[in-house]
Amino acid sequence: MKTVAAIWESKLFFLTQCIWLLVLAGVGACTSSAPPRHYRIGFSQCTNGDAWRQAMLAGMTKELSFYPEVNFEIKDAKYSSALQEQQIKEFLKEGIDLLIVSANETEPVTPIVEEVYNRGIPVVILDRRTTSKLYTAYVGGNNEEVGQTAGNYAASLLGQKGEILEVLGAPGSSPAIDRHRGFVQALAAYPNLKLTAQVNSNWERPSVLERLPAVLRAHPTIDLIFAHNDRLALGAYQVCKQLGLDHRVKIVGVDGLPGAHGGIQLVQDGILKATLLYSTGGEEAIRVAMKILRKQPYDKENTLSTMVIDSTNVLTIKLQTEKLASQQQDIQRQQRLLQAQLATYTSQQTVLYILAAALLGAMVLGIIVWRAFRVNRRITQQLAQQNQEILSQRNQIQAFADRAKVETEAKLRFFTNFSHELRTPLTLIMGPVEELLTNGADLSAAQRHDLALVRRNTQRLLQLVNQLMDFRKIDVGKMPVRATEGNLVAFVREIMDVFERPARQRGINLRFLPAEPSLRLWFDVNILDKVFFNLLSNALKFTPERGQITVSIQLVPGERSVRVSVEDTGSGISEQDQAHIFEWFYQGNQEVAKGSGMGLALAMGLVRLHQGELAFTSQPGKGSTFTVTLPLELPAELRSITALPAPTFALAEEISAPPLLEEVVPVLSAGKDSEALVLVIEDNAEVNAFVAQKLRTHFQVKTATDGASGLRLAAETIPDLIVCDVMLPEISGLEVVAQLKADWRTSHIPVVLLTARNAPEQQVEGVQAGADLYLTKPFNPTFLLENLRTLLNNRERQREHFRRELSVDTATVAPQRVDQKFLADLTAIVEANLATSELSVEDVARSLGISRVQLYRKVKALLGTGVTEFIQGIRLTKARQQLLDTELTIAEVAYRLGFSSPSYFSASFKAKYQISPSEFRALHTTPSI
Repeated sequence: MKTVAAIWESKLFFLTQCIWLLVLAGVGACTSSAPPRHYRIGFSQCTNGDAWRQAMLAGMTKELSFYPEVNFEIKDAKYSSALQEQQIKEFLKEGIDLLIVSANETEPVTPIVEEVYNRGIPVVILDRRTTSKLYTAYVGGNNEEVGQTAGNYAASLLGQKGEILEVLGAPGSSPAIDRHRGFVQALAAYPNLKLTAQVNSNWERPSVLERLPAVLRAHPTIDLIFAHNDRLALGAYQVCKQLGLDHRVKIVGVDGLPGAHGGIQLVQDGILKATLLYSTGGEEAIRVAMKILRKQPYDKENTLSTMVIDSTNVLTIKLQTEKLASQQQDIQRQQRLLQAQLATYTSQQTVLYILAAALLGAMVLGIIVWRAFRVNRRITQQLAQQNQEILSQRNQIQAFADRAKVETEAKLRFFTNFSHELRTPLTLIMGPVEELLTNGADLSAAQRHDLALVRRNTQRLLQLVNQLMDFRKIDVGKMPVRATEGNLVAFVREIMDVFERPARQRGINLRFLPAEPSLRLWFDVNILDKVFFNLLSNALKFTPERGQITVSIQLVPGERSVRVSVEDTGSGISEQDQAHIFEWFYQGNQEVAKGSGMGLALAMGLVRLHQGELAFTSQPGKGSTFTVTLPLELPAELRSITALPAPTFALAEEISAPPLLEEVVPVLSAGKDSEALVLVIEDNAEVNAFVAQKLRTHFQVKTATDGASGLRLAAETIPDLIVCDVMLPEISGLEVVAQLKADWRTSHIPVVLLTARNAPEQQVEGVQAGADLYLTKPFNPTFLLENLRTLLNNRERQREHFRRELSVDTATVAPQRVDQKFLADLTAIVEANLATSELSVEDVARSLGISRVQLYRKVKALLGTGVTEFIQGIRLTKARQQLLDTELTIAEVAYRLGFSSPSYFSASFKAKYQISPSEFRALHTTPSI
């Protein structure tokens, strides 16, 4: 009994033999018929610019469609014999099997045609003969016969009597010569026919339009014009029509081409009397050429016949030519379809061979696969076990990676939150220190030195906190670029000014070498300030005394960028540290001046954020050079119309910084601030107590520890100022500001936001919420106090503005803002109750829906007066208007406006305007006559 393997092997062997037979049969079928030989025919044409030549090419193209093995190339001499000779030489260099020539001029082209013929290359002369008999075949019309036929037709047309004008072709061309000769020979048989004049041309109509008018004017008795082609005949007709001779002079042309502008149509339209058919010979030339190339019998002289086309036969010939053209189009469509079918057949035949070969290969591969099947199955089982182990390990690695990512994120979040929380205790440290340094006149020099040391190190700690927060922003992509157009040279110069003093103290030469005095481009001030500050701080840190630091700025036009280099003569960077200096928290192996390991990493991140590059070169013991390359142009989305001011950075702990605000903040002067009420909203108890303590010596102070209680106190007490933290429980400081500005009771109160959030976008967010001032922690108490006083002064100026609006000419205030709406509502209530003498402050407050105290503080804050004074002012203002009405007595005016008696009205009016009501009326009214 046979095994399964033996059966499969026998079947595969049988199938393989069958496939081989199919392939051999296909190969035999392919090799049984030899492929046709390909030929290359060159055609040197005198021009392709006229309709007759284009008809010739169309005939050639039609005939060549039957010979796909022919590569046909045309060169147009454009009526230049020299160019035609050069083109024939090019055909010889390129290699052709046969040359077809239609000469521009007979004699100049003859030598090169003889050269081609002598080289053994067949030459077919088309239409225009050469002067030599060294050619293989001639195809063309008999131009002498054309001339004779034209002469005989002219004799019959004129009754063998009249004057004739001949328009000849180009001088020297064989068709012009032969047609003239035949025409003259025919006219010799008619003694009463006279060839009166001749006009030469270049075979084109413009030459006739230029030369014929003068000849016709000289010979006005011309009866017939014989033109050597239909284009010349059309030109002759146009001239005759211009001279008014078109009805008398008969015109005969040559060519007889079909088409809308051909001679046949001109005869049918009556423009020409007749045209002589002169076949192009395009089809016949290709047929003769193929007979020559295929070694078939052919005639050397292939003369094409001619005939006269006139009104007697023009319609028949036109119908025949149109029918031939339609049949030719049908033939061309059938040929295209046949070619498509042949291409399909060829592709299908190729696919069949490919499929046969593929089937053979598949069978061979099937044998190999079958033999390897059992081995592969065993290997597959082993791989499955290994894949399961790898999958398990991958899952473990993924779990470890996810856990590490979560832990890393938690660490970064911890550092960020921790850094944020550090700003509050820094406020409590820097605030008292700044207060002591500013107002502590009794401090000794040692105490001032110690306090300056505390402040400097606090600033250093604040700088590290800011760097940690910037690192987190870059890591999560929350640090936007807000570039503005500025002078980079001046910007870097300002940063260097900070380092002038510490560099001078250590004897370091700080040089600035800009290549241009001014260099304007788009850059983010906040970002580049941190970058260049860190680079200069590092350079100053690692440069020894008497060393040198050079900052240079160079424009690189070829790269559309600018380079800022910071070069020092310090100790340099060791080779092992150079690969890690841009890593976060990497401190290297420096024995001195170790930092936090964040400065260069932060600078690198900021430069990349700014779409720039930060690179360095260093030689241990010789110094380092850090180069910042910035693009001259930034995308539109990174540009900003206005920029936030750059934050001030403290210098490194080794550099003595100037005292903060000591030189710019004046000593506070005593004033009447104690009347103003300030509400402090701060959730941190120590900061709340610190701010309240600093403000109580100058203002009345109330405090709240959350946003809800702060809003409640603000509505109840109507304070003059509010100092609010941003990070509050439940209701944030931004929401507090928004609610305060939306409530007309508190909308006028200036709000100062005090927060540890120092990012530019956070400051913008605070200002957009409606805050009047945005201060970041840690802050200078003196600076805070002066800002509060400035805000109070601004409110006083606003009161004056509102008081001016409430003049006699302004009855109400336009409700464009919340405060103006409040004054408009208050004024409307008072004016509606002017006649009520018992109108009280409680009545007005009740109408507005607020308490008496809230109304008093709101009016006091806006106008600086009490409610009663406000009501009295409205009544007296109305009194001035009504006193101008002489029909009312002074007593009637008094009672109308709610005064209890005329005497009280007069006293009040005179107290305000220093004039009695009667005197005011007498002054402003004219007595009647």
